Amino acid sequence: MNPRIRVLLVDDQPLVRAGLRVLMADTPDLEVAGEAGTGTEAVARARDLRPDVVVMDVRMPGMDGIEATRIVTAGPGAPRVLVLTTFDDDEYVYGALRSGASGFLVKDMALDDILAAIRVVAAGDALIAPGVTRRLIEEFAARPDPVRRPSRGLDGVTDREREVLTLVGRGLSNGEIAERLHISTATAKAHVARLFSKLDARDRVQLVILAYETGLAP
Repeated sequence: MNPRIRVLLVDDQPLVRAGLRVLMADTPDLEVAGEAGTGTEAVARARDLRPDVVVMDVRMPGMDGIEATRIVTAGPGAPRVLVLTTFDDDEYVYGALRSGASGFLVKDMALDDILAAIRVVAAGDALIAPGVTRRLIEEFAARPDPVRRPSRGLDGVTDREREVLTLVGRGLSNGEIAERLHISTATAKAHVARLFSKLDARDRVQLVILAYETGLAP
């Protein structure tokens, strides 16, 4: 039997934490390891409890979820973080993803989707819906004088890998990348894996951010 996924719930609204706790109580593969109501408390609880996944609110008094995410995800063996946000919090979400989060949830999404998202992140993948990825990038690309770093970290990336990185940045899945470039899904997956290694990115979210920052996307 697989071990249960231990989750730390971080939100300054007790009702939100209580709702998630009740939701997970009847889920055999998930376990609430603890709760926190502030970013500072989240850092301490994550250090003491060593959960697999932290579900992290963004806006909290004192230390916000972005800074807490940066601290929680630092170092080897760190838990994965899912930021919890609303649709009008794009700027905060972007900051949280840059700080090491593996994706984000929307507070009004279906409960089953929340559970599925926790499992995806616990398994080592990133939760980043293509439509939302495109929306985030379009939002920041449309702003005046966006901060871009044209050559950072791309010296060893091949032309084909740049093409793949561009499509990852646009929110395409491996299957969609394969179709667009007329290659197999396995080959697309291999290109993405090499990008992880060459760019020292731990998941797809970081590739999306890098694609934006280097001007490859959108």
